[in-house]
Amino acid sequence: MRRLQIMFLLLPLCAATAWAHEFWLLPSHFFVAPGTRINLHVFVGENFTGHRWPGKSARLTSFVHYAPNDTVDLTRMATQQDTLNTSVEVVQPGVHLLSFSTNNAFLELDAEKFNTYLKDNGLERVSYLRQQRGETSKPGRELYRRCAKTLVQVGPSRPDTSNVHAWSTGQPLEIIPEQNPYLLKPDASLTCLVRYNGKPLPATLVQVWQRTAGQPTQISKLYTNKNGRVLFRLNSPGNYMVSSVYMDAATDRKVADWQSTWATLTFGIAKRSTQ
Repeated sequence: MRRLQIMFLLLPLCAATAWAHEFWLLPSHFFVAPGTRINLHVFVGENFTGHRWPGKSARLTSFVHYAPNDTVDLTRMATQQDTLNTSVEVVQPGVHLLSFSTNNAFLELDAEKFNTYLKDNGLERVSYLRQQRGETSKPGRELYRRCAKTLVQVGPSRPDTSNVHAWSTGQPLEIIPEQNPYLLKPDASLTCLVRYNGKPLPATLVQVWQRTAGQPTQISKLYTNKNGRVLFRLNSPGNYMVSSVYMDAATDRKVADWQSTWATLTFGIAKRSTQ
């Protein structure tokens, strides 16, 4: 196997957010030539805009680069530096998958904000459990962790047998595209499987964010079927993010009441003339 070549680039970071929002990987380009060095940025925020994530190396639990004929665990190299924004050189033609996972951070919101937060993120089951516990008027104490993935097309888009796009990374919460988005045209449909601890997650909110330069972000909200799958249309060229969050009771209520896990998948869809 040909060895993947990796280089890390330290980039400035912005101030932290005090709210658990979407968290995603955004490469400098989704379509690149073999041998290109990609600046891979880590973002957190709302509306698929956000700001650079201010997390340090102590938050990182896994950072892995999957290529058609090789896999490199970048975690140890990434944690040698205090900042975590990276530059990755992609050599092999085909789809490359990069995954990034964090450990837990603690968040506490007052009752009104926490109840709104649950509603906005499709966490009605947790709202019901809070009602059953008589906690609707109490603050929400939460541990949250993040699982982000991005897909990059290296060289021309063409079918291959590696199917890197559909490889499982083993993250606690994972969004897996069942078709290669780089072989799809605008207006085609994409199916994604949502899994929690390796099992399909039914009746779960999935948000699809689409951003084209000079236009407002488009958002679609869908729920997975009984098999944990969701189908959506790629309405136009641009950058896409698929996101979901799962929350359950925390294992140690002395520390927090709830454990949430956030997952995102990002990729690009090119104009027809360049596909």
